[in-house]
Amino acid sequence: MSLPGPVEELIKQWSRMPGVGEKTARRMVFFLLRQEPKQIRAFGEAVISLTENIRHCSICGAITDADPCRFCTDPLRDRKLMCVVESEEDCVAIEQAAVFNGIYHVIGGRLSPLDEEEIPAGSLERLRERVEKGGVEEIIIATAPRIEGDLTAYAVQEALSGLKVKVSRLSYGLPVGGSIGFADRVTLHMAMEARKEMSGGE
Repeated sequence: MSLPGPVEELIKQWSRMPGVGEKTARRMVFFLLRQEPKQIRAFGEAVISLTENIRHCSICGAITDADPCRFCTDPLRDRKLMCVVESEEDCVAIEQAAVFNGIYHVIGGRLSPLDEEEIPAGSLERLRERVEKGGVEEIIIATAPRIEGDLTAYAVQEALSGLKVKVSRLSYGLPVGGSIGFADRVTLHMAMEARKEMSGGE
């Protein structure tokens, strides 16, 4: 059965999202079609608002509707501690777990040669510049506990070489092959509290 063009297009767009196949996308679209027009419009306006009102913080790279973001402007945060994460989603997970009260640096990617993924150009240079300005005493690398996370962590460590700053990484509590974004509060708390300093030869 041929579906109307707008329906086909929305199914196509939705199925491009992570973890969403064509059947799931179709169910979502038909769910929307059963809603009141004002609800559909509200949904559409919320999606459009992402491009109009959401940006990346010019300092740390987290998503925000005001630049600088609330992490960078909060006077109560411990600026001696900086947590380096792969993605904006990791910031959200750590914040919701309430296990960290320092500042962030989002590198915006990971190092994965097999998937031909690289850390975005300039991200590690900006990190080094932030540390060189002074004030940061410890960098906590919060990358996923899998091979890509290891490679990314070592790339971050190398970018900070020569600087007088302690570099540690989240420790046990996180399952190997897991993701920061899906870890629960207790797991993140254990990993944060048991972080280990990364030596130069590690």
